[in-house]
Amino acid sequence: MDFNDIFSRVKSASREILTLTDGERSAVLLTLADRLEAERESLLAANAHDLERMDEANPLCDRLRLTPERISAIAADIRNVAGLHCPLGEEVEHRTLPNGIDLRRVRVPYGVIGVIYEARPNVTFDVFSLCFKSGNACLLKGGRDAEFSNDAAIAIIHDSLRRHGICTDAVCLLPSTHEATAALLGAVGYVDLCIPRGGRKLIDFVRDNARVPVIETGAGVVSTYFDGAADLAIGRAIVDNAKTRRVSVCNALDTLLVDSSRLGDLPALVEPLAEKQVEIHADRRALAVLEGHYPAGLLVAADEDSDWDTEWMALRMGIRTVDGVDEAIAHINRHGSGHSECIVTEDDAVAARFQELVDAACVYVNAPTSFTDGAQFGLGAEIGISTQKLGPRGPMGLREITTTRYLLKGHGQTRP
Repeated sequence: MDFNDIFSRVKSASREILTLTDGERSAVLLTLADRLEAERESLLAANAHDLERMDEANPLCDRLRLTPERISAIAADIRNVAGLHCPLGEEVEHRTLPNGIDLRRVRVPYGVIGVIYEARPNVTFDVFSLCFKSGNACLLKGGRDAEFSNDAAIAIIHDSLRRHGICTDAVCLLPSTHEATAALLGAVGYVDLCIPRGGRKLIDFVRDNARVPVIETGAGVVSTYFDGAADLAIGRAIVDNAKTRRVSVCNALDTLLVDSSRLGDLPALVEPLAEKQVEIHADRRALAVLEGHYPAGLLVAADEDSDWDTEWMALRMGIRTVDGVDEAIAHINRHGSGHSECIVTEDDAVAARFQELVDAACVYVNAPTSFTDGAQFGLGAEIGISTQKLGPRGPMGLREITTTRYLLKGHGQTRP
């Protein structure tokens, strides 16, 4: 396969996208949402082929699975993106230099964005809709686990583009091979930005091997700290939602930190988790309190050399006892991945200290980390959740996948 030919065609298509109006790009997305719902059964059938090849016990199985409800939600997100304000041409800065030259700084697309992702067929639609709306072409490299689903998804997208007379090279799905990954990571001159979406292993591989610019996203080792001044009812709801709403996603709770002054409330705090069969890996102090108050078959002693660094992606969770907010902050800054963290407290000073000192993209007070999501943040969808500090941080929507350029206008000035 001639990857350079593919990359060249996508690069050319990125320039064609620039000639479209925002209304024309939005019309394509509205057509895509309609076609997605019209082709629901064919997409579900393709997804069923992928699911047949995956062990149900695999944490990625939930991410891979499409349902009629999830397809409707994807279509709704596409329509939301279509209706958002387009940041292209947005004036970030405008001033006149002392020499009279007019200087403007405006938002423009990156050009070609490459995304490497695992068993997440929804990403195919999310990435295309955000990239296309923001004037970018995209190169997609999905995982082998979602091969049938991604092929069906890209066929629906290409059909929508054709219906508007737009070149289908605006989005290309690369083969799910190691060769395609290597080619994408080395596509200097073609790919302006690469975004990996997946587990720590994938993200590390992309960062270590890419020759094109990379924004790290996704891996989440997420904690919630139940403070000495926490409300028990609020804490129960937050812990339950953050852990069990959808265990395979990167914003799901991995470690519950409990202030030692509130250990007596721990059985009540985690009671909803027992009903949903969550296995708890507890430290010595928490284990002593939970024994006899939590199902014995779901309660194990924590391996403190590894459990605090684990992104469980399953009905499992660590519990560690801490003595105060500063110890909680120290734990998070040592073991967290910079994704999302939460404190449950009624003490405003403690909450402010936690938000100031915790090093993460999203830091919550009295709300679950399950809200870390582009759609929940009003971005329509997300191309990823950046956990790095250079460039965008947190959920990345339209504005985060644009860059800026300076436009200068003079009248014969020369530099001394």
